[in-house]
Amino acid sequence: MTTLRELISSAASRETLIADALAVLDSEVDSKGGLSGMAIKGAYKLVKGVSPSFVREAIDTLLDPFLDALDPLFQDAKQKGLNVTAHLSANKGRTADALLSITDAKAARAKNQAIKKMYDKLRGMAKEHVEAAVPRLGDLIAKHTR
Repeated sequence: MTTLRELISSAASRETLIADALAVLDSEVDSKGGLSGMAIKGAYKLVKGVSPSFVREAIDTLLDPFLDALDPLFQDAKQKGLNVTAHLSANKGRTADALLSITDAKAARAKNQAIKKMYDKLRGMAKEHVEAAVPRLGDLIAKHTR
């Protein structure tokens, strides 16, 4: 069976996926409220301030490991004939853990200490927020694997 990464292997597909992923990330950050939302929005603004292309480059760098981490869930949905978004949402904890294992490893190797410190500070609430983003993530994957 074709892997999730293989389905999104062309350069044009990748660029479109990255642009769509940026839009999803912006929407997720914008939707956050309360004190944790303020912290997330502040952190996102700081990250974007590092470099105008920082977030886009981070998505590009993380895309392949993310696709590989999500592939078992994607394959499971396809083999069972399930809607990918619904399957990821029904397994939102597993989905979040798969993605966070990638960002945790990346953060541990980060050279930018401000980014690393911010990640470590926000990591405690990350799973909850990633789980909340799973439906949009599922829609994004479904869109790019049709």
